[in-house]
Amino acid sequence: MLSACATPQLRGTGDLGLVIERASGSVTLVDTSKNAPYAHIDGLGDLSHASAVYSRDGRYAYIFGRDGGLTKLDLLEARIVKRVMQAGNSIGGSISQDGRIVVAQNYTPGGIKAFDAETLELLSEVPAEYAPGKFSKVVGLADLSGGRFGYALFDGGEIWVSDFSDPHHPKTQRYPAGIQPYDGLVTPDGRYYLAGLFGEDGVSLLDTWLPAQGARKILENYGRGEEKLPVFKMPHLRGWSVAQGRAYLPAVGRHEVLVVDADTWKEVGRIKVKGQPVFAMARPDGRQIWVNFAFPDNSWVQVIDTLSGQVIKTMEPGKVILHMEFTPRGEHVWISARDDNKVMIYDTATLAKIGEFAAKSPSGIFFTSRANRMGF
Repeated sequence: MLSACATPQLRGTGDLGLVIERASGSVTLVDTSKNAPYAHIDGLGDLSHASAVYSRDGRYAYIFGRDGGLTKLDLLEARIVKRVMQAGNSIGGSISQDGRIVVAQNYTPGGIKAFDAETLELLSEVPAEYAPGKFSKVVGLADLSGGRFGYALFDGGEIWVSDFSDPHHPKTQRYPAGIQPYDGLVTPDGRYYLAGLFGEDGVSLLDTWLPAQGARKILENYGRGEEKLPVFKMPHLRGWSVAQGRAYLPAVGRHEVLVVDADTWKEVGRIKVKGQPVFAMARPDGRQIWVNFAFPDNSWVQVIDTLSGQVIKTMEPGKVILHMEFTPRGEHVWISARDDNKVMIYDTATLAKIGEFAAKSPSGIFFTSRANRMGF
């Protein structure tokens, strides 16, 4: 594999992506048409809980590291463009609808920071001070329309929406959400922001087109009166799915995927799965949901058919499956197996493995098709 490209290959970026190598602070750049890596980049710091977003043209990736590092990568030249240390403890970020602002969400200090996407110059910040002298960890940051960002305050129990139309002077609205929102997402059309609740059963929903109505709780009865299992790994709502007019959400502390009517936001079913789901991700056409699990079932993957609502395949691809990513039109899914040090590629029609390659403790897989998706 190349470490960098002195003379970049003349190519588009629509079939490119990257794999986070969490133990070594590195990423492997990949080509989804060739089902293979093409370059490797070191020096990205602590990637034990890292995520990535892309510029509008798919050329640049922005990596948010656990150590507060924000790194801009050039996928064509396979190099670091710039890296800044913007916080002490960070778990992700987002990019604005127009691609001009990159925003990082931080645990320490609690709050969000906005950067110029071209230069990584700090533009402004919004401290998550939910009460005098009390700052919250920020989770679930997602881009909204009009230069806005929605996010949740884990300690503050609120959803905030910050408007960066004037990036140097953001304006923020606050909405009570519930006890310990742990992650958030926005629907594909950008209208609804949902925050999962760890401290109580339910999900908090905010209509970002009609924010004056405030946040309301949905799905508050899914675990009512039943003892939760110990939670070994928090579900990731960002891996949720909408298919056939229904949303599929991993349930906290349960061996279930919740099925929700995406119009009424009422529960319409539950699908029993092998373990506590972490990601429940839809194939782009919505026909399948692929689910991975927390310890001790984290070497398994199950596939749900959305027409029947049934699990149609249970497989054990490798040791400690951390992430899955579909190719842009869904013919393949890539799966990272951290403890096997490899990434596997499956055909989603036959459910057969069609390839694999070595990677160092791989975790998140992020393709450039995310550049064209709201909330990703």
